[in-house]
Amino acid sequence: MMEPPAIALFRQAYNAISLHVTDAVAEVMPLNRPSFGNVMEQLDLNDGMRLTDLARGAGMAPQSIGELVDQLEDLGLVERRPDPDDRRVKRVWLTDDGRQGQRVAERVIRESEVRIAEVIGPDRLAQLKDDMRAIVEAFETEEPRG
Repeated sequence: MMEPPAIALFRQAYNAISLHVTDAVAEVMPLNRPSFGNVMEQLDLNDGMRLTDLARGAGMAPQSIGELVDQLEDLGLVERRPDPDDRRVKRVWLTDDGRQGQRVAERVIRESEVRIAEVIGPDRLAQLKDDMRAIVEAFETEEPRG
């Protein structure tokens, strides 16, 4: 059998951890779905984002991310507020309930990182994190094709 490409392994590892986090968050937010992470994890890092920035960060179409935000808003996990720099535009913010779910996610993510260190060792985990940052930087600085 052929060795899978690194990108396929990245995706499998991410999906396994993401599902673990989603299941834990569902204990406090029963209607949680894996797709919500495309919005929630970005807002946890940078609350008050525009839909276009959320879409770009998630690698999704603005319409698709808008539908996720609609669902999250209906659940009371995010809210839209006017952009202070441009009142025609809305920004998306976590609500108190959304922050509660994110606290659970952060705890499970920290626990997952401990588990990863147990599997591969702390030195290899540190190297893996350096490698991932380098990969992100290499692709973020790449000129778009068009």
